[in-house]
Amino acid sequence: MPTQQNRNRVSLLVALGWSAPRIAAALYVTPPTLRKHYFSELKFAQVARDRLVAQLGLKLLEGVNAGNVSAIREFQKFIERNDLMLYGQTAPQPRKPDADKPAKAPKVGKKEAAVIEAHTPDQGSTLGELMARRQQGLNS
Repeated sequence: MPTQQNRNRVSLLVALGWSAPRIAAALYVTPPTLRKHYFSELKFAQVARDRLVAQLGLKLLEGVNAGNVSAIREFQKFIERNDLMLYGQTAPQPRKPDADKPAKAPKVGKKEAAVIEAHTPDQGSTLGELMARRQQGLNS
């Protein structure tokens, strides 16, 4: 005999896209028994999906009204997905890295940066100018 609890289960599983044989196995009944007793739940898959989404929205709204920060974030995502669905758009795709961008320079540790800086003359100082002249003299 079908119970309200089993009707709710069937509606949920139909909304999630489960096949009739899979739902029947989950309820420990045969597919013909499932079709006989739960015909109306099996017939309206899209309605079941809409009801499931509506219940989820209501639960999120309860969390928002209670001040739950996680619920607020999820509710914002819920609204964005709903808006995308209403206007026939798809969710934004993650950006692919540009092939034209130059590769980033490897990170340099503190000690390595100090050695590089010690060998690089400071052009604004007397010592830097002397080091630059010495380098030019060695290179010629």
